[in-house]
Parts: sequence; structure tokens; C-alpha cells
Amino acid sequence: MKIFRFSLIGLITIGILMGCSTGQNASEKEKDLTGYVDPFIGTGFHGHTYPGAVLPFGRVQLSPDTRLNGWDACSGYHYSDSTIYGFSHTHLSGTGIGDMGDVLFLPYTGEVDEAPLATFSHSEEQASPGYYQVTLKPWDVKCELSATLRTGWHRYTYPQGSKPGLMIDLAHILQETWGNSVVEASLKVIDDRTIEGYRMTKGWAAKEPVWFRAEFNEPFSVEKIIKDGESLDGASSAKGTNLKIFLSFEKLEAPLTAKVGISAVDAAGPGINLKEVQALQSFDEVVAEARKNWNETLEAIEIKSDDEDVLTNFYTSLYHSHLAPMVFSDADGRYRGMDHEIYKTNGKGEAYTVFSLWDTFRAWYPLMTIIEPSLSSQWVYSLYEGGQQGGLLPKWPLVANYTGTMVGYPALSLMADASTKGLIDSIPDKLIAAAEKSATWQPEWHEQAKGTRAEMVMPLHIRYKESNGFVPVDKVQGSVSWGLEMAYYDWCLATMMENEGHADAAEKWYAKGQYYKHYFDPSTGFMRGKNLDGDWYADFNPNYSSHMKSEYVEGNAWQWSPFVPHDIKGFRELLGGEKAMGEWLDNLFTTISKVEGENASADITGLIGQYAHGNEPSHHVAYMYQYTDRPWRTQEIVDTVLYNFYKPEPAGIIGNEDCGQMSAWYIMSALGFYQINPGEPVYTLGRPIVDEARIRLHEGWFDIRAHNNSPQNKYVKEVKLNGETLQTNQFEHSDIQKGGKLEFFMTDKP
Repeated sequence: MKIFRFSLIGLITIGILMGCSTGQNASEKEKDLTGYVDPFIGTGFHGHTYPGAVLPFGRVQLSPDTRLNGWDACSGYHYSDSTIYGFSHTHLSGTGIGDMGDVLFLPYTGEVDEAPLATFSHSEEQASPGYYQVTLKPWDVKCELSATLRTGWHRYTYPQGSKPGLMIDLAHILQETWGNSVVEASLKVIDDRTIEGYRMTKGWAAKEPVWFRAEFNEPFSVEKIIKDGESLDGASSAKGTNLKIFLSFEKLEAPLTAKVGISAVDAAGPGINLKEVQALQSFDEVVAEARKNWNETLEAIEIKSDDEDVLTNFYTSLYHSHLAPMVFSDADGRYRGMDHEIYKTNGKGEAYTVFSLWDTFRAWYPLMTIIEPSLSSQWVYSLYEGGQQGGLLPKWPLVANYTGTMVGYPALSLMADASTKGLIDSIPDKLIAAAEKSATWQPEWHEQAKGTRAEMVMPLHIRYKESNGFVPVDKVQGSVSWGLEMAYYDWCLATMMENEGHADAAEKWYAKGQYYKHYFDPSTGFMRGKNLDGDWYADFNPNYSSHMKSEYVEGNAWQWSPFVPHDIKGFRELLGGEKAMGEWLDNLFTTISKVEGENASADITGLIGQYAHGNEPSHHVAYMYQYTDRPWRTQEIVDTVLYNFYKPEPAGIIGNEDCGQMSAWYIMSALGFYQINPGEPVYTLGRPIVDEARIRLHEGWFDIRAHNNSPQNKYVKEVKLNGETLQTNQFEHSDIQKGGKLEFFMTDKP
């Protein structure tokens, strides 16, 4: 593996930056933080990331597809592969379900069969933010990819004397064995340098239309169009579900370039999106603009460390945290809504899609409220608009589709966090009404969505919560996970109501936030399933997992019992106090790391005892030690996770990246703090591994320094905020907003 570095300035420049409070000197202008980003991290093991070209929150993710089916094909790329099907223009980062992979390009030379397949070597592959390069065998075509916000840019260098060819494949699909398919497609040759087309797919997204327009710098001839395996002689257009077009070019004196615009709106959209980048005349200009854009994004947090691995992990994490959600509106502001009607943003920012909310409410959104506050506000309104269009707030919206994926109604977490951090500046009552509707049983919506993925946006779990106070294990799957998460989301609704001036209305929802207590069994010390008649579900085993077929979603009783982020003190009392909760957590982290059950969830990875860092429900648990008689254990566990579960290598992410959540946990924890309870604007202290950091604010900086920091000095002796010693293990979001300095004094003793 090679990391493509334009001009790595390194530790000297970053060290200089740490001493600069204002102004911009020559060294600052030269810095290139993209040199610390390795897009191959997470492309191995089960990280499910892709290495291709994309801008921050970009609509286009132009990346190679090396694998079509199976769990490790969710991003289209896996580092263990050696074949490439081609380069498609849309991908998901780190998800556990696959989709997209739209409009595949594959360059080749000479004559080819209907479905040419390339091979490649990692020794001839490079990647950096906004740029990807590989040489395709057996043709020795050098392929370079870059992207703007809504367009993909290709540059192919063919061997001298060869016959250059290119296949555009509209039948290419990811996860066909999971039921994904092409519903319809069409393509049309506009002239000898332009092709337009369309396709509609169904899969995780029930209905995904994509239009494209490809413009080439050299004229082409149509070799053949293949429809359903049959060649259409002399055709310049076609419609069907299995379409490919093969182009040939005269012997080229220079590389072939293609710019491809895509849109989810209509056939005019791709051309409109291509017009926004008319000022960029060359591929090299596109790459340079992408690098500039990424540097501006990465400069949100400038760190200092003598450990190259920390620098690489940190800036790659910051990179991964800016890949989703993705812009979904065209350059003219039009976009497809959750009801599949076309709307316009009217100059109010962009519309967005791909919110992996169940994953990202935990650390990604809190991180964004610090470094991207204006976007954090915009995303809340984008979710609200989606709820107005479709009827309910989405929880995993994918290209204008309700996927119904994962647990509860996590949009409420983002809304509550935005509210309590002052990021809601209009229509608070409408936001509250939308949140309350999504948290309340809606039988009409349920019936309308029955039999589709969208049904799980309003499933029976919510009805049972209202009628019984708990979700019965003998009636629905995932009962405990749903019950615990709904208690947290209902608390989020209550705290948002109270923060926006509706304290009386909040009381009912605060009471629902206590429903988690229904699932606690004092005889075992675990949250467990309860039958409709009130009896505990039999044959309890806290190590047991059955994927999609038990009371726990992607986990077991060990991993789910501590999910009470909004009332850790209440959970502590259920366990018997500070000492008892400390012992319970110690048992969690030291018990045997064996998950039992033939159908155990593959998401349970990164085990320390039964703590599973590779999946999100565990992400706050190490910080719960701060509520016990042994707070130093937080520093020990966080240290172990930071240094062992994040590595600068393809297999360097211990579980699905999940649209930035795994990376956001690393960023926050590496800085030395974490928000256990989104919706409560408070950060809990941990163990920083960076020596210094500067967080860019709207005005000024928030500085962090870890004195006497080293791998051995993992414990925190004292913490000062603006020179004053903190008397608790927490500080507030407003302390960051005001700017200032947070200092950790590290030691090797707990």
C-alpha cells in the first residue's frame, strides 16, 4: 500500500502552528494535512470503507469496486481483493448493508468480451483525499480519479500504440445476492463526446433513480451496445434492465479525461451540476481543488504528537468523519424529498441524505457540533424537512428512502443536542411536534408502510411502549434494545421541550425516560427480556447473541445493559451504588471474551471482556467509570482502545466504520473527553493521547495540552480549564464555545 502525499510538511510545521495564535505565516500556507490521511485504513477486516475520490460530504464517491456481494462488499471495495470490476460513482462508507455503486466505468485496450474484468496490485495503487490511482492489468491502463461536489473526474493513460476502449455498465450492482437489482435503465449518445443515461435500482433503498451525463475530451465511436446479452448493431440508444455500452477512441496522444455529473432529480440535473465546475479546466486543477478543500476541513483540529501513528489515525479519522451525510441537492437547489417529490432548498443550504443516525448520534454528531456547528444546525432542519415530506422523521434515510434500519427514533438525539447547544435558531415548536409524532404510536403510518423496510420506522415496539410501558420479548424481536433506546430518546424529547420553554409538557416524557427500569432484573444485575405477562424470559445467558432473533440487537445482555446514558446515576442505584457499579463494569471488561450462540451477530467485534468496541452500543461505557469509586479505569480502557483498536493499516478499524462514528469516537477520545449523553451539553474527561490540539472555533480557538504525556503516563493527575483546577470530571460545551485552554497533567499512577 502507498499513501499518495503531495507535500507532507510534518511535525515541524504542526509544531510551529501550535505556537501561532493569529495571522498566517509562510509555514501555515504550506501545510498539507492530507499527507497524514490514509484512505486505505478501514478497507480491510470489517471496516467497510472505500479508498476512492470524494469531497467533504460529497454527492459523488468515485471509487473502485472489487467485490460485489457479501458483508465485506458493502463499500464495493475490500483490501484483500485483486480484481476490479470498474469505477462507480456512488458508495457508502463503513455501513453494514450495501447499496449504490451507480454508473460503472472500466477502461481497457483491444477487443473485450461482454464483461471485462481487470486485476491490480497494491504496489500500483495510491490514494489521498480527493484522489485515487491504480494501474489496471492486463491492459496497463493508468487510471486516476478525482471529484468535485457533484461530479466524478476520470483520467486514463493508455499504453502507446494500443486501441483505447471504455465500458459504461448500467447493469453493475452491489449486493445482488441480497436482492438488490436494476429496475430500469436507459442510455443515449448525444454526440461523439457526450453520453447521457439513467437507471433505477431497488435494494436497501427501495427506489433509487440516478441520471448521469458523461463528457469526454476526445471523440469516441460506439463499438457496441449490449442489452440482456445481445448486441444492438448500429444503435446509439437503448432501454432495458441490463445495459452496457462499449466505446473506442482513436490512438490518443494524451490521456483521456471524462467528467461525469450525476443527479437524483431528473435528466437535466447532471448537466446543471457539470456547469458549476466550468472554471476547472483540467484534471490536475480538480485534484488541487480537492486537496485544498480537504485541507480546509482537516484544519478544524490541529494536533501535535511525536507519534506518527497517532497523526495518521487522527487525520484519517477526521477524513472519515466527513464522508457522510452526503449532499443530495443539485447545484440549482432541487432535490428529491422523502416522498419522492421534487423540492428546492431556496438558498437555505443543501439538502442531505445518508444519515446513519443510530450509529452517529453517539460521538459523530457531538463532534460536529464542535467543529461544524452551522452544518450541525442545517442537518437538523434537513431531517425535519424529510419528516414533513414523508410523514415521520427518518432514522436511516438513504437517497430519499425510509430504510427503517436499526433501533428507535435517533433523530431526537440530534435535535436535543442541537437544542441544548444553542444550534436551533428557528421553528423550535415545529421541531418538537415532529419529534413527538415520531415517538408516538401512529397506526395509520404503520399500516401504510406494512411489508416494507419503512415499517420499522413505526413498528409495534412503539405501540407496546405506550400500552404496557415495556416492550414484550414474546411479541417482537429486539425488545430490550428498543426499550432502552426509546427511554433515552424520550428523555431527549423531554429535555428539548424543557430547553425550548415547555417544562410542563416535558414531564410526561421524562417519566417515559425511566421506562428502562422495566428491563432490569436485580437477581442477575442485567437488563433482560420480559414477557407480555410480566414474567422474565427463560434461559437467560448474558453471553448469548442471536442476530435479529433475540431481545438484543447486534449484541447481548453484557453490551446492552449499560445503555442508560441519560440516567447513569439511576442505573448505578439499581446496581447498588458507586462500588457496585464499579465492580459490574470490571466484570464486563474482564469476563471471558466469548460470545455464545450459533447465530451470534458478526457486528460484535473489538472485545475487551464482553465490551465490544466494534459496535456502537458500547461506545460510552468506558466513561461510565467516572460515576464509580474507580474513575481511573476510564483512562485504562480508553488507552487500550485507542492504541489497540485503531491502527494505520487497512485492517485498522475494529468494526464497521459506520459513516464516521468509529472515527469520531477516536477523535473525541484522543483529545481527552467524550459526551456520554447527547442532549446534555457536558463532556466527561478521559485520557488524551495527543500532546497538543487546537480546535478552530467561529472566533478563536479552544486549546488542549497534555503535560508529561506518554504511553506510560496514561493517568490524569489534574485538569485545569483556563488555569483553574476542575473540581469534577466534566466540563460544559459552553466552555469550548467561549474558547480557552484545557490542560491535562499526566502521570503513570492511577
